[in-house]
Amino acid sequence: MLVTRYNPNNQMREFRRSFDLLNSMFSNFQDEKASSLSDDFSPTINTREGEFAYHIEVDLPGVKKDDINIQIEDGVLVVSGERKVKKEIKEENYYKIESNFGSFSRSFSLPEEVDVESIHAESEDGVLEVVVPKLESAKVDKVKKIEIN
Repeated sequence: MLVTRYNPNNQMREFRRSFDLLNSMFSNFQDEKASSLSDDFSPTINTREGEFAYHIEVDLPGVKKDDINIQIEDGVLVVSGERKVKKEIKEENYYKIESNFGSFSRSFSLPEEVDVESIHAESEDGVLEVVVPKLESAKVDKVKKIEIN
């Protein structure tokens, strides 16, 4: 017959492990709940530099043109706005409404060689494109060969 000595610390360790597991489950649940109810969202952005302009494409599905604000302040282009989406389903046996609201703001530092007066934006199929033209002096080749006399 094998004799084992009773150790209350073993039971306390097991209880603590179970309690920590339970706390981590609740913590994960709260984090998921908080992120799904967040009021803000961050739209995806694509930027590229062309020969004559910089292009900024912002994915804004479900956002109306009237809810988008574009402004320039101290050499920073700010695209901000608010998304208001409301889905309503009426069926014979049930009625369902899903609302999704959120604000966003993205900032872009502009280089010095841009034509601020000629910046324009277009919105089509949920994609906002902001075109920032380069100044004429910036269009000149940046490499200059100097001849030796």
